[in-house]
Amino acid sequence: MRNQTIGFVLSGLSDLPSLQLPLFLFFLLIYLLTIIWNLLIISLIVSDSHLHVPMYFFLGNLAGLDLCCSSVTGPRMLFDLLTKTRNITIMACITQVFCFLSFAASEIFLLAVMSYDRYTAICQPLHYSQIMSWKVCVQLASTVWCLGFAYSLVHTLCALRLSFCGSHIIESFFCDLPQLFQISCSDIYTNILLIFLLGGFIGVGSLILTIFPYVYIFKTVLKMKVKGKRSKVFSTCSSHLTVVFVFYFSVFFNYLRPSTNNHFAADKVVSVFYTTIVPLFNPLIYSLRNQDIRKAFHNVFLQKSLPPST
Repeated sequence: MRNQTIGFVLSGLSDLPSLQLPLFLFFLLIYLLTIIWNLLIISLIVSDSHLHVPMYFFLGNLAGLDLCCSSVTGPRMLFDLLTKTRNITIMACITQVFCFLSFAASEIFLLAVMSYDRYTAICQPLHYSQIMSWKVCVQLASTVWCLGFAYSLVHTLCALRLSFCGSHIIESFFCDLPQLFQISCSDIYTNILLIFLLGGFIGVGSLILTIFPYVYIFKTVLKMKVKGKRSKVFSTCSSHLTVVFVFYFSVFFNYLRPSTNNHFAADKVVSVFYTTIVPLFNPLIYSLRNQDIRKAFHNVFLQKSLPPST
């Protein structure tokens, strides 16, 4: 790889010195809240025996993935904002690409599994405990994580063959495939083809597998005569669908659209959205609209902090 650069420079969120500290404080707050909320969800699921069911087992995995996604990009972004040091080595950049793609792809697969879990619980309640046994749940979660790593490994290995002999400025605050392609002087036809074929097939296929069960779920819910039960099911399903649509919109916008060199600002906004905002919103969406999570929070934390009544 002739004239290969020894590293890259991340353009960051802004070049204005006056914005560095406010941006640092703002995203530090978001990152800390993300860590706290997701760890809170995981600790509640582990601590409260009422949440030891498949639905919350997968929700705990989602919180873990959000925690990992945010931690792959957040600390580096905060470090660059605070120190104004934006240099990153090639191997550190490729490692960041691999980790982020692994967790993002795993989340795509997990959302499909969570949809299947809701379908089984609502449409086949009599056989739910047999179909979604703990052994099956662990196998599904393990498959989700393994598929995510395998998908990322394919793209990362293809990215390792790229040469970077021109501009070494990455127009983002973290390393991602579209930005690497923009500064590569290699033939990126294979890489782009992989994104549109493999990524499109997996992304669109997983989206169909995620949305399709809701056709049967809504049919079953509409037949329920108890309004309280119907509203609870709708609340759970709407939380899941909100997470699905927000996540898929941002991912498809970033990866499955024509690459241009004139939309750096829009790319950064979308990148900020799905790397920092979505991992914060996911636990909020589930916790604020979920009665079981609120009860678990009261039982695990508030009840223990209150003095015993005499």
